[in-house]
Amino acid sequence: MKDISFLKQKGVDVDNSIELLGDIEMYNELLSDFIDVSNERMPRLDNSKINNDMKNYAIDVHAIKSDSKYLGFTKLADMALNHQLKSEDNDINYINDNYAELVNEVNDKINLIKEYLD
Repeated sequence: MKDISFLKQKGVDVDNSIELLGDIEMYNELLSDFIDVSNERMPRLDNSKINNDMKNYAIDVHAIKSDSKYLGFTKLADMALNHQLKSEDNDINYINDNYAELVNEVNDKINLIKEYLD
């Protein structure tokens, strides 16, 4: 496992997260959980988008936002918040136009976590 300075260099707000969660062990556990949950959440999110099911889309992006805030992924948290608000407004055009960017950011965080934890 790498030192947390690796995450800090990549723009992750680790210090605030560890303060919220109590210690590095809990933080690392939640990082691992983020990967597992994302493997279930992202196909659901994609399905909701395809079916224009903005209610369930909003639920999943809200969860991405919350997890990202706890883990110090500020950019992803902000992106997910925008998607949540737009899905609650039933703004399907915004979702479609910005979906790939959201998915790429989630994948970037998953790859970052894997690199950190390996």
